[in-house]
Amino acid sequence: MKEAKHAVVELPTVLVGIAVFYNLPGSTSSVRLSGPVLADIYLGKTTSWNDPELVRLNPDVKLPDLPIKVLHRTDGKGSNYIFSDFLSKVSPEFRAKVGKSVSPKWPVGAAFSQCPDMLAKAAKTPGAVAYAELRCGEKSELSIARIRNAAGEFVRPSTKSFGETALAMESKIMDDFRVSLTNAQGKDSYPIVSFTWFYVPVHTQDLQRSHAVNEYLTWVYGSGQEIAQAQGYAAVPPAVLQKVRAKVAALH
Repeated sequence: MKEAKHAVVELPTVLVGIAVFYNLPGSTSSVRLSGPVLADIYLGKTTSWNDPELVRLNPDVKLPDLPIKVLHRTDGKGSNYIFSDFLSKVSPEFRAKVGKSVSPKWPVGAAFSQCPDMLAKAAKTPGAVAYAELRCGEKSELSIARIRNAAGEFVRPSTKSFGETALAMESKIMDDFRVSLTNAQGKDSYPIVSFTWFYVPVHTQDLQRSHAVNEYLTWVYGSGQEIAQAQGYAAVPPAVLQKVRAKVAALH
């Protein structure tokens, strides 16, 4: 993000989670993946679905001898940042070679600007693996992997498991709200989760505009949270929401 010309406050809005989608013909069980294995896939080191480490993680699944076709997003995507933040935490090699960024320099894979285009390609490509916000792909025919969290549990992405992640991190969310939620502790936490954000000027000379922004934010953190949940997003946890509302009330 470019440096702001004026002081801004960062306000979390809703929770989003990045799901890992895959195309394995004939597979009926949800594949289990760990962060280090995902990192090796996106580093181009793990190239087959019957790789020994994948087989070890999935003793009850018959994995085919099929090349892994890596798909990823183009530069400047928020899903890139969340996904690469998680992989950087669980793989020192990934952190050193790629790192966390909205524009990672992926060593392998085909790039897609639009999430629907990427998932459509994955649906037509046996062996494909891709990552995207859960809401973008849950209506697709692709399977969704369960991801190992910091507690060693394999968790499926859902609004419930996203909420569990935020609750597990609640005590670490300070008044400036700057916190990474990836790879959070907690038995039921999904490990690839983030807030989405508003960036709001702390002071403005335009009082009419300031009043309008304040009214909008009051709505966002009131009935707007209920609407977001109805649309499939996970809401900000109550204790965090209380802090956000206090911050909004202090803006002028």
